[in-house]
Amino acid sequence: MAPSMGPQTTPMAAVAPELSVVTTVYRSEAFLHRFIEETVDAIARAGIENYELIFVDDGSPDQSRDLLLKARASNSHIKVIDLSRNFGHHKAMLAGLSYAKGKQIFVIDCDLEVRPGELQRFVDALRDTGADVVYGVQEKRKGAVVERIGGAIFWHVFNKLSDTTVPENVLSERIMTRRYVDALLSLGDRNVFLGGMMYWSGFRQIGITVQKSVREGASTYSFRKRFSLLMEAVTSFSTVPLKFVLFVGLAVTLIAVVASAILLVRKIVHPEAVLAGFTSLMLVTIGMAGVIITVLGIIGLYIARIYTQTQNRPLFIVREFHD
Repeated sequence: MAPSMGPQTTPMAAVAPELSVVTTVYRSEAFLHRFIEETVDAIARAGIENYELIFVDDGSPDQSRDLLLKARASNSHIKVIDLSRNFGHHKAMLAGLSYAKGKQIFVIDCDLEVRPGELQRFVDALRDTGADVVYGVQEKRKGAVVERIGGAIFWHVFNKLSDTTVPENVLSERIMTRRYVDALLSLGDRNVFLGGMMYWSGFRQIGITVQKSVREGASTYSFRKRFSLLMEAVTSFSTVPLKFVLFVGLAVTLIAVVASAILLVRKIVHPEAVLAGFTSLMLVTIGMAGVIITVLGIIGLYIARIYTQTQNRPLFIVREFHD
């Protein structure tokens, strides 16, 4: 079962939930029991009765799925989307959004770095401001040194290279209106980078400061995954690397023309002079080869994005949906 990127249709007789809470699950077994308890309590304190809790099992190798199915037996609000394999956090989140039926959709990570109790502040801000999106921002980036520096570099590089600006300390947690989520799902991007897609979509978006604690246990976002996501983000939302390649090509060509002119004049004025020797020739050859390989690599990244987009494969495959 592979749903389209459009929003799910709701039967006429059914009443759309007031709120959908969407989260992804990957190696999350240790957090789920507390997350469910705190989320249900936060929803109750917000005075919301008609809601749904959507968990997207992104091919988690632990017992998260079994734990969720047991919790579902005692709480009918819980729904589990069981993906056929690990598709990645961003695609799993899109799966959850495509199944969410709520008038408002609250996205939150289940690792308890941001407590579900913050829900009330998001709901109040959305109501008081009339915005379509209220997203969380942390005053100071938390986590280990590598994680803090890596996150800061990631957003700094993305914002420098992209026409879409994303707040550098933005969090995953946000509440969104139905019309905004429908617009987001309509984009149809196969090269998925939610951070850029969410801000490219427009609408009125405001940020609120949210307290974020340090995750218990190691983060599942390794340096390799973060770097891969950066490549995905930049090549999906920016043509700056291609423009840079063009600039380098023109600069190298100009240098070659000037150098050739100088050597030619030198040979005419001083016929007995010996031109650049073997060492210089090899250095130029190696340097040009490096430039060519780099240029081809950057162009190859964009061609790969075109290839992925034209394949038109589903972003995720749902093995089973426990409604």
